[in-house]
Amino acid sequence: MQLEASRPAMPAAPTLVLVPAVASLDASEVKMRDGEPSVLGLGLTQRTVLAARRAGYGRIFFLAQDRAVPPGATSIADWGRLADALPSQGTPLVIAPATILSETDWLKRLAATPIEPAAWEAIPNRIAVLAAALVPDALAVLQADGGAADMAAVAERFCRRFGPAAAIPQGIDPLVVTKPEDIRAAERRLLRGLIKDTDGFMARHFDRHISLQISRRLAPTAIKPTQVTMLSMAIGLAGAPFFLSAHWVWQTVGALLFLLHSIVDGCDGELARLKFQESRYGGILDFWSDNVVHVAIFGCLAVGWALSASAAWPLWLGAAAIIGTLGSAGIVYWNRLRLKDGGGPLFTSVSATPDDRLSRMMDAAARRDFIYAVPVIALFGKSTWFLVGAAMGAPIFFLLLIALALRERLQSRPATSGA
Repeated sequence: MQLEASRPAMPAAPTLVLVPAVASLDASEVKMRDGEPSVLGLGLTQRTVLAARRAGYGRIFFLAQDRAVPPGATSIADWGRLADALPSQGTPLVIAPATILSETDWLKRLAATPIEPAAWEAIPNRIAVLAAALVPDALAVLQADGGAADMAAVAERFCRRFGPAAAIPQGIDPLVVTKPEDIRAAERRLLRGLIKDTDGFMARHFDRHISLQISRRLAPTAIKPTQVTMLSMAIGLAGAPFFLSAHWVWQTVGALLFLLHSIVDGCDGELARLKFQESRYGGILDFWSDNVVHVAIFGCLAVGWALSASAAWPLWLGAAAIIGTLGSAGIVYWNRLRLKDGGGPLFTSVSATPDDRLSRMMDAAARRDFIYAVPVIALFGKSTWFLVGAAMGAPIFFLLLIALALRERLQSRPATSGA
C-alpha cells in the first residue's frame, strides 16, 4: 500500500500506553502467567513489551497502580504522571488495552502509518493513535474528572475534544482477548504468522502442520530453541547409520528419521519467534546442524554402497556430495551469515539480491522438499539414487554459489569506487 505523500509519517518512535481491560478473564478458565492471560508461553503484557521493542517503539507504559509490569514497561498511576514522563520533544502516542494481542508486524505498520498533525486515528475498543502535537492536550483531557480508565472512556473523551477519529488503514487488525475462546484464536493467529514466504511447497503444506503443533505444545515449557536444534540434529544423526545397510527396511527407517529431523528442525525457529528468543548463536547452530546431518547421511550412504558393492568408487560419490555440501555452506555462511546479527531470521536467502532470477532458482534448490523423496526411494531399496543426485547436484550448486558471489562482488565495485 502506497502512503500518501501529503500525510507525514510518525516522526519518532511512538510511545505505547496500555490501559486496563474492562473485564478480566477468570483464572479458572484460561492459563495465567504472572497474573495475566498467557498465550503460547508468554503473558499478554509481556508479549506486548517484547513485540513493541522489536517493532521499534520507544517507551511502554502501563496505566495501573497496584499491578506488577514486566521488564521493559513502566507503571504509571494516572495520565498526569504520563505527561511528566514523556520526552519533551514529543512523540506519537499509541493507546491500547492491556489484553491486546501484540504482533511485531502490525505494530511496525502502525508506527509507519501517516497521521495528520492535528488528528487522531482509532479502531474502536482496540487502538487509538495520536499525533505528537495533540499529546499534551490529550493527556489533560484524559486526566480530567478522575481520569479515563479504559478504551471506551479514552475514545469518548477524544471524540468530544478532537472530533471523530480517522480510520486506521486496512491490514492493521489486532485481536483483543476478552473471553476464553479468544485465547485459542490468538494461538492460531500467532502460529499462522510463523509460516514463511520462503517455505517450499512440502514445508508449507506438510511440515508446518506438524511442526506448528509441536511448537504449540513446547511454547509453555522451559525448553529453549537451541535444545530443539540439538534434538533435531540428534534425530538426523541417528538416522544416518541405517543407510550403511543395503536392505530396504533399514534404509526406510533411516529415511523416516531423516524426514523427522527435517520436520523437527522447523520447531526451533518457530519457538524462537513465538517467545522472542532469536539469537545469532541459535541461527548459526541451526544452519550448521543441518549441514552436519547431510554430511553424515551422504557419508553413510557412500560407505554402505561401497561395502555392498565391494568397490571403492561409491566413496568418490560420497566425497563429491560432502565437498559440495560443505563448500556451499561455507560460502553462504561467509557471505550472508557471518556479519548478520540475531535480530531476525539469520538465513533468508543464498544471495544479497534474492529477487534476482538466478538467486530465486538457487533459493528454490536450497529448500528441502527433496527429503520427501528419500523415504519413497528407500522403500524400493534405492537410497543410493539420493547419493547419486547429491553427488551431481551439490557440486553444481557450489559452483553456482561461487559464480553468484563473484557477480555480486563485481556489481558492488562501481558503488565502492565512486563513494
